[in-house]
Amino acid sequence: MNPAQYTVELLKDPTTRREAFAAMVLDLSPMLYGQIRKIVQFHDDADDVLQNTFMKAWQALDNFRGDSQLTTWLYRIALNESLTFLKRMPTDNCSLDDEEIGVGKTLESDPYFDGSETELLLQQAIATLPGKQRVVFNLKYFEEMKYEEMSQLLDTSVGALKASYHLAVKKIEEFFEEHD
Repeated sequence: MNPAQYTVELLKDPTTRREAFAAMVLDLSPMLYGQIRKIVQFHDDADDVLQNTFMKAWQALDNFRGDSQLTTWLYRIALNESLTFLKRMPTDNCSLDDEEIGVGKTLESDPYFDGSETELLLQQAIATLPGKQRVVFNLKYFEEMKYEEMSQLLDTSVGALKASYHLAVKKIEEFFEEHD
């Protein structure tokens, strides 16, 4: 799809809104899905969060001021929906080992997970991180996003982001040491 098919003007115009929104969904779903999946871990959950993201975007189209790019606005909605999803997840009183085993078995049986044993171990380590650290780690490590960009996206200081990333890396390294 051509991004020109879903400009802000076309999305705000009632006569072209549905068609432009459909073009935007087709074009941006893969990118947003990838971002969401790194945060929520599992395919079905990522699909649900992606759907919620586009529903929120549809409802808020008239309020989009154009202060940022459309993709940045959608990414922020997706990030907020992902974090909301993580907050709603039940926390059982199971041990860390039980939790890690559960993540590993679920990822291994996930037809959309195609990683190696090392990737599986990395995903298990990432799953143990608190939500904010998980987001910061994913944005820095996988997306190679600069702290300044993250700061705008997450509305957090660069110093706090650096600290979160450092703590996340340290926890992941400790996880690998324990599972070596």
